[in-house]
Amino acid sequence: MLRLAAMGMELVMSAHPPRISTLLAKITKDGEGDRITVRQIVDALGARGFSLLIVILGLPNSLPMPPPIALVSGFMMIAISLQLIFGRAAPWLPSAVLKNSIARHDVAKAVDTAMPWVRWIEKLARPRLSLFDHAASWRVLGLGLLILSLGLVFALPVIGQIPIGIALCLMGLGLVERDGYLTLIGFAIGLMGVAFSYGFIVAVLTGASHIF
Repeated sequence: MLRLAAMGMELVMSAHPPRISTLLAKITKDGEGDRITVRQIVDALGARGFSLLIVILGLPNSLPMPPPIALVSGFMMIAISLQLIFGRAAPWLPSAVLKNSIARHDVAKAVDTAMPWVRWIEKLARPRLSLFDHAASWRVLGLGLLILSLGLVFALPVIGQIPIGIALCLMGLGLVERDGYLTLIGFAIGLMGVAFSYGFIVAVLTGASHIF
């Protein structure tokens, strides 16, 4: 319980923590080479790891991106969701995942496209509807994220992953800004994205069964 309570403190560890827009810009500019490793991203997030990692994994899926970005992001989100459910205070990823890399160009493209929206949301977001001041709330959050993560793994290419990606971004931003309304709005959008993808899959399977 104390570990989960500590997660709530990650958002208020300093009087003036860096804004998300500042950290996102830093990720794309720091370091050298054409690719950015997952370890570099996690290290750049610092103490606000869980919340900002959700935003980072949502960003590439908010745009039309080729496979296997949705699949990789989905599996990483499953790992994060399970850690929230079981009460970890800080994100942990296996070394094999940390060694994976993403093209710096793709990360920069996602950040540049999302930055105006991120800054706009930062101006509107504010602490309200404090849903995650209790340990049990973080476990419920993990369960909700697990549903979206599974949806992302099985999402339709491009059109299926975009609403879930947007949802993850909104939820992560809501957690950082302690805005419960923003978090709930993001989750609602994510559920609609999951329902769309699964509905399409069911329709295709039903049609195939009639044909054969």
